[in-house]
Amino acid sequence: MRILLSNDDGVAAFGLATLFNSLEGTGERIVIAPDRNSSGLSSSLTLGRPLRVTEHPNGFHSVDGTPADCVHLAVNALLDYEPDIVVSGINHGANLGDDVLYSGTVGAALEGRFMSQPAIAVSACGKGEQGFITAGRVVRDLILKLGQQSLPAGTILNVNVPDLSYNELQGVAVTRLGHRERAEKPVKVFDPRGKPAYWIAPVGKEQDAGEGTDFHAIAEGYVSVTPLQYDQTHHATLSQLSEWLGD
Repeated sequence: MRILLSNDDGVAAFGLATLFNSLEGTGERIVIAPDRNSSGLSSSLTLGRPLRVTEHPNGFHSVDGTPADCVHLAVNALLDYEPDIVVSGINHGANLGDDVLYSGTVGAALEGRFMSQPAIAVSACGKGEQGFITAGRVVRDLILKLGQQSLPAGTILNVNVPDLSYNELQGVAVTRLGHRERAEKPVKVFDPRGKPAYWIAPVGKEQDAGEGTDFHAIAEGYVSVTPLQYDQTHHATLSQLSEWLGD
């Protein structure tokens, strides 16, 4: 198996190195990741300038662009083969509920949706080293199981791992996305010249976090695995909208 690894925390991130090491023996691994922290860039592509690729002493490659740029370049230009699967992570912090709309970790996985196996976005719901090690073992387990399964084309798996040791995990829960409350207001600051600027504030608190959601699974000590698709059509509304517009 040929595994393309990327992330949004940057090529030097601990989570990426942990992921690379955790997948030793599962197949050929190649790393193509942003040259800096690119959190919150979702699926954005760089269209206004050319992109540059740098090879590092450890064999990893970095791109001076977004997470989606990295996967796009890898699949369409840099590799002389098509990888079997894209794994993005291990993200420093959770990507739960509405977070997936903004996440560069998820964006990189979505860019890999054309692969023969479902792409995986994986996040450690904590900042401690143990959580990353656990997440690495979880992804290894998933990849080995995916080789024996068939999921719909275009599927990606959004995986969140609680901040626990591997042996403390309660299991794996297949979940839906929960939802957050509206984000807090941006924080207004002033630069040294007195001009206003704004910091984007933290995300909103959990709102829809009941049983069956990714939020609930993490709170109960389970690994959350949520299948996502790039088709954002609200199919249940098609007939209603057609009637309303007189189609």
